[in-house]
Amino acid sequence: MTTDDDLRSMAEAAGIATAWRDVRGQEKSVAPDTLRAVMAAQGLPADAGEARVTLRALADRLPPLITMTTGPDGVRIPGAEIGHRFRLDIEGGGRIEGHLEEGWGGEARLPGVSTPGYHRLHLDDAHCIVAAAPARCVSLADLGAAAHGGTLPWALAAQIYSLRSPRDMGIGDFGGVAALARAAGRRGCAAIAVSPAHALFSADVGKYGPYSPSSRIFLNVLHADPAAALGDIADDSGPADGLIDWPSAARRKLARLRTLYAKAADHPGFVDYRNEAGTALESHARFEALHAHLLAREPSLWNWRDWPAEFQAPDSPGVQRFARDNPAEVAFHAFCQWLTDASRGAAQQAAREAGMPIGLIADLAVGTDGGGSHAWSHQRAILPDVTVGAPPDIFSPLGQDWGLTAFSPLEMKAGGFGAFLELARAAFRHSGGVRVDHCMGLQRLWVVPRGAGPAEGAYLRFPVDDLVRLLALESHRHRAIVIGEDLGTLPEGFLDRMEEAGILGMKVLWFEQEQDGRFRPPADWPRNATAMTTTHDLPTVVGWWQGRDIMWRAELDRFPDVATAKREEVRRGEERTALWAAFRESGAASGDPPGLQDTDAVVDAALAHVGAASCALAILPLEDALGLPEQPNLPGTVEEHPNWRRRLPGDAATVLDDPLVARRLDRFAQARPRAQET
Repeated sequence: MTTDDDLRSMAEAAGIATAWRDVRGQEKSVAPDTLRAVMAAQGLPADAGEARVTLRALADRLPPLITMTTGPDGVRIPGAEIGHRFRLDIEGGGRIEGHLEEGWGGEARLPGVSTPGYHRLHLDDAHCIVAAAPARCVSLADLGAAAHGGTLPWALAAQIYSLRSPRDMGIGDFGGVAALARAAGRRGCAAIAVSPAHALFSADVGKYGPYSPSSRIFLNVLHADPAAALGDIADDSGPADGLIDWPSAARRKLARLRTLYAKAADHPGFVDYRNEAGTALESHARFEALHAHLLAREPSLWNWRDWPAEFQAPDSPGVQRFARDNPAEVAFHAFCQWLTDASRGAAQQAAREAGMPIGLIADLAVGTDGGGSHAWSHQRAILPDVTVGAPPDIFSPLGQDWGLTAFSPLEMKAGGFGAFLELARAAFRHSGGVRVDHCMGLQRLWVVPRGAGPAEGAYLRFPVDDLVRLLALESHRHRAIVIGEDLGTLPEGFLDRMEEAGILGMKVLWFEQEQDGRFRPPADWPRNATAMTTTHDLPTVVGWWQGRDIMWRAELDRFPDVATAKREEVRRGEERTALWAAFRESGAASGDPPGLQDTDAVVDAALAHVGAASCALAILPLEDALGLPEQPNLPGTVEEHPNWRRRLPGDAATVLDDPLVARRLDRFAQARPRAQET
């Protein structure tokens, strides 16, 4: 019989933290039922002895892929003996032969390798891939962006759906991104950081949150600009409303895409793309077609786990038969992916041609919806019956369950990190950079068993060294920087690990405060980071100054009582005073703090203050460049707040030409320090 002590010992060996510290520093123990559920999700037996045997077998066997850092140190080779003869075939040509050396701990080690790449290691009758990665990701200096125009570079951030362009049909697309990139590039902007463009659910157009995608491998077809692949398309900008009606606009856009498919189904570009994308694309396209077919028949069949058994596996005879019986429907969804991929490629090309050394910075969400295409297509690679979230904290005292799936860390290693590499390569495609959402997930994720509350989860550890090395290697192969969203509670040593790997962190104005409430001078912000006024989940400069986020939360009863809301208002007033004092000290402002309605002066000061940060890159969200009061998303809300629906005023090609906006961009750019000053 497995005792609780045995269970905890086994859970730790399986990478499950049996205890964690809350925001007050108090240690919390993870319940035995949670430990059993997370172990089961990793495919480990409930018996501690059997689980120990399984883990030992995994640790002692030569895995399909081993990561290492280029240089003299070498790497341990599991399951091999010291002195074992090896041959290492270097990717791109060349060969290294020799004998495995003895490491400091008495283990067999492959000698150091100086050439980055995916090399093939041969050991008599065994072989594996050795991924030799540079120590650091591609840097801004590598891209010629470290001193763009003689100063540290700056970028804009844009929600794709918010951009207006003549052909967008009511939802912003990559045509708008390209137009914005051309306009921003002329002003010396180095990059455009865009919202996630992951594939959503074409059969459920009411599900449009970009951070809960169906697949992170493929793209949101509603962001396609067909003209990028097919040439001139008739203009149709959709209604001029300030809020997107996603269901209506999506149905119109999909109808337009079907019309285009009927005319261009045999386009050589589509044929080539479909052949190149292979089985991954076919699987996603089949999911999309099946999802629509089954939902039309029975609305309760939204999640593939509820589908008839014959359709629950992508390689099943039932799915094969469906694809044979519905070839045009499957091809249509593949066609839409081709248009969207071509659109993103055209936007990146437009950015580079406009003089941007980086171009697009893609946003990689932390996970996918468990009922989506990726979970269906990669069932072995993901954790079943647990979802990703966050433990209780000051802002969410009950914890959070985001309803997203995550990779299984054990299956990652057993599968040679194939699913992770597929994901990384998809993120880097047509991009000069990638922002990794909830970057601490490279080291650990809070996972919640099905049926449990968010507070009843546990931290699950991931092979952070392997994942960071693979990111670095793919970063170099794609010539793209990596930004890690590192806001929130971080595991010990995480920031140091990210800095060693050349992954830029994020520094947001609202959080750059000392313990006494003073806002940190921009000269003291760290170099290995991106400076930002705000993010999509936080108030804009105008919204923060006016307390719009507090007003929204009060109106939606998000405070436990009226007294708490009042305390927040008082605290915000104190913070306004402290922030204006910081603006004065940094030279971004002078005089007394403006009133709540005099926000132009506040925006100007915030841009000058953040622009002056010593961070390697400064990113300005368009909402702040335009001085808008509302944020794109209010966490903790769904229908109550118009999340992911706000459109920007003005066409993407000309929105930066407004004299006030142009002056703000100049102020932001001119505030950037000279490269030699940092």
